[in-house]
Amino acid sequence: MSPVTTSEPVSAASLTTQELYRELLVRVGEDPTRDGLLDTPERIEKSMAFLTRGYTMDVNTVLHDALFDVDYDEMVIVKDVEFFSMCEHHMLPFFGKAHIAYVPNGKVIGLSKIPRLVDVFARRLQVQERLTTEIADAITEAINPQGVGVILEAQHLCMMMRGVEKQHSATVTSAMRGVFKTQLQTRNEFLSLVRRNTNGI
Repeated sequence: MSPVTTSEPVSAASLTTQELYRELLVRVGEDPTRDGLLDTPERIEKSMAFLTRGYTMDVNTVLHDALFDVDYDEMVIVKDVEFFSMCEHHMLPFFGKAHIAYVPNGKVIGLSKIPRLVDVFARRLQVQERLTTEIADAITEAINPQGVGVILEAQHLCMMMRGVEKQHSATVTSAMRGVFKTQLQTRNEFLSLVRRNTNGI
C-alpha cells in the first residue's frame, strides 16, 4: 500500500498528542493505518510520558524523609548508577553511568535516593553537561555538604546513529563543588575510587 499523504498542513494546535504522532508517521512517509502502526501513536504517547517523567518529579518530594542527621564526615560514594536520557538537540537517547560522591556536613541522603535523584533530571530533554551540574547542585542544596563530586560517562546515539557515526565514543563530564574543587587530595581520592573495580573495594 502506498504511504498516506495529506493534501493540506494540519494545525498542531487542533490535534491531540496521539494525532500529532499519527501525523508524524504520515510526514515521514508511513501509512499509520497498516497493522503494525495502528497502535503506534498510543504507544509513543505512553513511551514519551515515561521517558520525560522527570518534568513531573520534584527533588524535595523524592528526598522527603530521606535526609538524616549523622555524625560522619568521610566521603560517601554511590557509583555506577545507570541512567537513560534524551538529548534535546535530536531527541535521541544517551545513556551511561553516574558516579556521585559527597562529604557530609552533618546530614546524609538515604542511599536509594541518589539513583532516584539522578532520574529526576535524566528523564527530561537534556544535554549531558547540564545533567551533571543539576545533580551536583541538587545535592548541594539538599544537605549543604562540605563538597560534591559528580562524574557522568555516557554514549550518545546522536553520535552513534547519525552525524559522525562513531559507535565506540564516550563522553565524560564532571561537576566538582566545595572540597572536591578546592582540595586536590579529595578530588583524586574520588577519581581513584571511581576507577577502581567494584570487586577491589
